[in-house]
Amino acid sequence: MSDTKPNLYDLNYDELEALVRRWGEPRYRADQIWTWLYQHLATEISQMTSLPKALRTKLEEQVVHYVPPIVAVQESIDGETRKDLLEMVDGERVEVVLMRYIDRRTACISTQVGCPIGCEFCATGQMGFRRDLTSGEILTQVLHFERELQAQGQRLSNVVFMGMGEPFLNYDSTLAAIRRLMHPQGFNMGQRRMTLSTAGIVPGIQRFSDEGIQVNLAVSLHAATDEVRNDLMPVNRRYNLDALFTALRVYIEKTNRQVTLEWVLIEEVNDTTEQAIALAARVATMLIHVNLIALNPTAGYPGRRSSPERVEAFIEVLERRHIPHTLRLRRGIDIRAGCGQLRARNDATA
Repeated sequence: MSDTKPNLYDLNYDELEALVRRWGEPRYRADQIWTWLYQHLATEISQMTSLPKALRTKLEEQVVHYVPPIVAVQESIDGETRKDLLEMVDGERVEVVLMRYIDRRTACISTQVGCPIGCEFCATGQMGFRRDLTSGEILTQVLHFERELQAQGQRLSNVVFMGMGEPFLNYDSTLAAIRRLMHPQGFNMGQRRMTLSTAGIVPGIQRFSDEGIQVNLAVSLHAATDEVRNDLMPVNRRYNLDALFTALRVYIEKTNRQVTLEWVLIEEVNDTTEQAIALAARVATMLIHVNLIALNPTAGYPGRRSSPERVEAFIEVLERRHIPHTLRLRRGIDIRAGCGQLRARNDATA
């Protein structure tokens, strides 16, 4: 962002209040600006009409109020999924996804441009890492879809931090964005309506255990033995399964919150009976739910999604051992908006 001008969306409430106080303005001006940003969703400072003109002029001169423009929009054939490409102030781009369900509207948000984790089957990992997003860049993705939905008489009901990037490798910015989305005088999103997904960054899980918030935690697991997970997810060589599950047990003990384990089923790689048995053994006494996902195609990975027969056999093992699980429906595959398919590109023109 700018070296000299703060971005309004990067400021928490205390920082915003301190800014207006330095300008000799009363505290309630910060309340007004906060409301314009997170309730009225102002896209221009000129829209903040409850502020004196002199203060609006000062804001325009001394802060950045950057609303990422839309570069491209794609809608799935069934109308249930939309993928937008947004451009940051420096020209970097991220993909964000809106999923429409009967009873809710969920935004899938990115925390980094690209991803340094390098999971074999993930398009974001295949593109490499560009940079972290600021807290303001993260939460403006949420505000973007809220504006779109409000124009249709709807509201955003859930946010999942499962887009591009590893949230726990951009920990401070991600948590700052979450806390601003939770702010009761601001966007006021319920904590349990947000879910953060990690590839298994153990120090991040340990920090998250002590945050004192009820945001949901999901872990991209995809294998129950180190041998298989090392190949699929290089991060496992640094934080192996024993270290990961030790951290998850501590998290559950401290928070009494259920953890979702995400498992992309790949034909003859991690869909074997042996993997299902190993998974069941690891989670047998834990407060977890296994989310099974069909592999989505990406150009950089030759693996195939599991056949229905292999999926059924995998699920049978979990059911016999009473492991809570869900087979997730595929969404947005025709516009490459499914799990593991996001990449900062303009598919509409590329």
